[in-house]
Amino acid sequence: MKYFTLIIAFLLFSCGKKEDVLLPKSNVTIVKDVQDHSPVYIFFKTEGKDTIADLNRKSAIISTNWILNIDKRLPLKSVIPQVMKMQDKKRNEKMHQNEESENYYSYADSIGKNLAFLPFTKVFYKMERPSKGSFVVYFKKGKQQVFMMNKEIKITEILKQFYSIKFERVPDLVFLFDKNMSYEEYLQYKILLQKEVTYNLDKLPVEYIF
Repeated sequence: MKYFTLIIAFLLFSCGKKEDVLLPKSNVTIVKDVQDHSPVYIFFKTEGKDTIADLNRKSAIISTNWILNIDKRLPLKSVIPQVMKMQDKKRNEKMHQNEESENYYSYADSIGKNLAFLPFTKVFYKMERPSKGSFVVYFKKGKQQVFMMNKEIKITEILKQFYSIKFERVPDLVFLFDKNMSYEEYLQYKILLQKEVTYNLDKLPVEYIF
């Protein structure tokens, strides 16, 4: 699927009104193709001075893989509550549940000039600070690196730094994302994490948005 000026716009027509979703972009492809899927859209809307994450889930079929197409301009604090709502809907479904179905974020592959996908089925989000005793990796708005024990490091060094510390009791490693960063910035972090960090872990950590 081609896109122009490195932006893919999904077009929906409702009551004669066109709505666009401007996707994030990356030069890294995590998943190239998803079969048996249905779309979920989260549009960028404004009401006065407020930014609204407008969820459209009319086409989402419980038994299929879900592809979430989310506008890159939205702040993370507006996006994640809507994502959690969709996750809960699928996880709590009893009659038509398909345990093999996955959830993906879509984004634009700037090299192949097509859609690419990032799985997030196993991620559990919490809109709060991590509990004391957790080992926090903090992703701050506007930074290309991350903070670990108040030290700024590269994403590629997260596991190296974590395993170099001699803990009396190994704590839970958790990710904390700045709620004010854009969804585009969040997804770019997630793509790097998938490539460099989380594929090495036995399970994905809970993600905190605060």
